[in-house]
Amino acid sequence: MLKLERPLVIFDLETTGINTAKDRIVEISLLKVLPEGGEESLTQRIHPEIPIPLESTHIHGIGDEDVAKCPKFKDFAPRVLEFIANSDLAGYNSNRFDLPLLAEEFLRAGFDFDPGQTRMVDVQQIFHQMEPRTLAAAYLFYCDKELEGAHSAEADVQATYRVLLAQIKRYENREIRGKSGHLKKLENTVASLSAFGTVQNAVDLSGRVVLNEQSVEVFNFGKHKGISVKEVFKKEPSYYHWIMKGDFSQFTKKVITRLYHESRITSAT
Repeated sequence: MLKLERPLVIFDLETTGINTAKDRIVEISLLKVLPEGGEESLTQRIHPEIPIPLESTHIHGIGDEDVAKCPKFKDFAPRVLEFIANSDLAGYNSNRFDLPLLAEEFLRAGFDFDPGQTRMVDVQQIFHQMEPRTLAAAYLFYCDKELEGAHSAEADVQATYRVLLAQIKRYENREIRGKSGHLKKLENTVASLSAFGTVQNAVDLSGRVVLNEQSVEVFNFGKHKGISVKEVFKKEPSYYHWIMKGDFSQFTKKVITRLYHESRITSAT
């Protein structure tokens, strides 16, 4: 049982995307754990006032029609504020995502939300710090051995190979649901193993440009996310020059440049 000085509200958001400044809440769920041991819960779907991208629907299963008659956040915000008043907060990856996005929604709705003295427990950070995601930690977990000579190239190569073999033995033919919502199985083939570590349908190595369901290159970031790269360049060629001056990888710029020139060719015909 948690030792609490005041209520702890564990919360989670389902959203239209992962941009904490621009995306909106489509569902909020809160569980209040009381110092004396009782619990209270509050869950509500929210009308985000913007379309829900198909990619997000694939993840959480909530589409535009599911929230069409739901309250907007500005109408539900007082209920949330009342629920979390005088409480500490907890979540998973909440310090980086859920809390900043929730704060944006409150401010957008006209409520002066300030966590102030609220203590925030991020379960993911505890997990990552107590169970480090280093090669040495992976070697101990999968191979039950301490990695000697860590950070020498030869020792790291050998350890990586042993970890990969142990992963295949442990997970072969196990299915999981990927970020796109589709089931994928880890099989003992390089093609299958590769699929677990790459951005789905990435055109560049960083996943800044991806193929949509129609196999069209679209931006995977920024204000034009989900929009055809070539169509953006036709209407806003200055966006290409902004990218070229930006902090993007050279490979991404190479891909962007190719698409930019292809867009100029089609514009001229």
